Amino acid sequence: MATHPYAAVVVDLAVPKSLDYAIPPDTQAEIGMRVKVPLRGRMVHGTILEFKEKPEVKNTSSIDTLLPESIPVDLLKLGLWISNYYCSPFFKVIKQLMPPSVRQGMTEKQQLFVKPLLSRPELAKLCLTKPAAQRDIIDALLQAPKGLLLTELLEKTGATKSPVTTLAKQNIVSLAPLTIDRNPLDEHDFFPTKTKILNHEQQTAYDQILSSIDSKTFQTHLLFGVTGSGKTEVYLQAIEQTLSQGRTALFLVPEIALTSQTTERLRSRFQEKVAILHHRLSAGQRRDSWHKIRSGEISLVVGPRSALFSPLQNLGLIVVDEEHDTAYKQTDEMPCYQARDVAVMRGKLCNATVILGSATPSLESYTNALAGKYHLNPLMERADNASLPSVEIVNMKLEYGKAQGFTLFSEKLLDGIKSRIASGEQTLLFLNRRGFNTSSSCEACGEAVTCPHCSITLTYHKGDNLLSCHLCGHETRPLTECPSCKAHDSFKFKGAGTEHVERALHAIFPDIRTLRLDADTTKHKGSHDKMFKQFRAGKADVLIGTQMIAKGLHFPSVTLVGILNPDLSLHIPDFRAAEHVFQLITQVAGRSGRSQLRGEVILQTTLPSHPVFLKAAALDYPAFYTEEIEARRSFQFPPFCHLVKLIFSGEDPTATEKHAQTLRSSLIQKLPSTYEINPVIPCGYAKIKNQFRFQFLIKGASTRPITDLLKTVPSPSSIKLLIDVDPLSTYF
Repeated sequence: MATHPYAAVVVDLAVPKSLDYAIPPDTQAEIGMRVKVPLRGRMVHGTILEFKEKPEVKNTSSIDTLLPESIPVDLLKLGLWISNYYCSPFFKVIKQLMPPSVRQGMTEKQQLFVKPLLSRPELAKLCLTKPAAQRDIIDALLQAPKGLLLTELLEKTGATKSPVTTLAKQNIVSLAPLTIDRNPLDEHDFFPTKTKILNHEQQTAYDQILSSIDSKTFQTHLLFGVTGSGKTEVYLQAIEQTLSQGRTALFLVPEIALTSQTTERLRSRFQEKVAILHHRLSAGQRRDSWHKIRSGEISLVVGPRSALFSPLQNLGLIVVDEEHDTAYKQTDEMPCYQARDVAVMRGKLCNATVILGSATPSLESYTNALAGKYHLNPLMERADNASLPSVEIVNMKLEYGKAQGFTLFSEKLLDGIKSRIASGEQTLLFLNRRGFNTSSSCEACGEAVTCPHCSITLTYHKGDNLLSCHLCGHETRPLTECPSCKAHDSFKFKGAGTEHVERALHAIFPDIRTLRLDADTTKHKGSHDKMFKQFRAGKADVLIGTQMIAKGLHFPSVTLVGILNPDLSLHIPDFRAAEHVFQLITQVAGRSGRSQLRGEVILQTTLPSHPVFLKAAALDYPAFYTEEIEARRSFQFPPFCHLVKLIFSGEDPTATEKHAQTLRSSLIQKLPSTYEINPVIPCGYAKIKNQFRFQFLIKGASTRPITDLLKTVPSPSSIKLLIDVDPLSTYF
């Protein structure tokens, strides 16, 4: 409750700092409370950041309205840390802390409910004397004595609202508003499961985690377990212990595609309400879930990175599954936060236990564990006596020779698919490219078909017969005349995507049953869920997909995984390229042989002796880490330094580049000489949505001196500056 006369308020507008307002007398203002305040002749929403004895300006306006919503104090502190560390204005951070529907004051959904006030015999008697329309209403209520929603009643009877209103005036029925719970989980069935017996490695890891939970002290655990080692069971038992103490838990997954599978496991184990939060929910669903969490009605939340800001009270445990995943990093808007690192900070602020889980930890997390900053809990054996899959590298150069040209599939892979179909087992094929062909170019002049708005080639989607840009969504029909040389019907398509793989499989095996999981086939709500259930139920022999299928999914009947053309990702000029390729291959390989059936992985590459592929084939993360960390040390890349990437975008390429050069020159003069400031270069995607993009990197021991300077930098309104602290990619 406020004991001070003034409050600093952060408004939901692009105002760089908080504004001071007088607190109306006899009001119960609190830190984190949402308010309405006057600004420039209109009312705007804002959040109370702190209380003050004196305002910074004279003639201070008063807060107009105190709103019922509020941000918990620990989340507000976290938001201030994010704003400071990731160099982002606090009004942008507020957008992460509260869903738009909550910030804008959306109310609960209500519908009118009609309920009979008389006994069934009395209602039946009335039917004899009432007009036809009222008689139909009474008849419907006799069949539903507990009542019906007005919309359902009118739909059943074909009546208007008028006869219902008349019956309500006569005290025959009641017509009152009923709150409707917009719960996205109501439609999901689940079957109760029991706690499993842990093996020796799982038990050792769980005991260490349990010690942190019971002592209610902050500690971060890295659960480093090979794919299929039973990390999820350790998570579940840790959550169970946390909830038994009356505390709450948060479970983060990298992709929305994994949310439903994880939610199903959580509900099956605990048989209690679990909230799910992600951006694909409707505004009403997010609003209702947020309020249930804030009120304490919900004690367990699952979702991707945005769920990190759930307003859980008395938070005791945060689980970050697949902690290495790039989806935890926000890159398209500020704040460019890393959810894994922010989760650790939230755990520190709440004295909560944090579990980071992965079979292929990020080099930063593994380094922290080896240094003792995190507690390392290794799980090196698969659970339930399952064995790790065998991985075979196939040299595709030899396969191209056999086929006398390009081929998608090696003989080894085709034989493997054929034998799995015969035995009733399943295959998973991974290719990190969607569409049918990845590019098209004129054979006469060599000119590629590019997006008019972005600096990339268009991808051909055969099913829709469209050329599509995967950055801005621009679409066009395939060209018949080259715009450059005017040659007719000279375009040749190159490169294969998942759609091509699916069609090629059907050409080889006409009766094969396939499912394709990529951004093209999962546009509609619930499509991920539907496909996973179909595949798990054995309704397809092969699942073809992009990186969506690499993350934590459990399909007991999959005994063969084919990895197609992983070479391209190695050629990206980024110091993390090798790490990302190793992680992706290991994760995809881990989908094979997860039950009693022996698993096999076939890795097709034109670089069979590349160290990354050899170590991935051996499923040897420690060996990969040892080699990769030395390379990072030699070139002083993270985790041995910090990076800040500045991205400038604008419609005028000359003005945008000039502004970037000016700022770089200013930073060279102001930053200590120990900081390395790279030259200004075009981004990997040099143009997106008609915005030309330039960037430069700053490397140093700490981000603080860099961000302190950047907070004072003015930028022209025509040029957007995106500040990415600890960027995942130095290229794109």
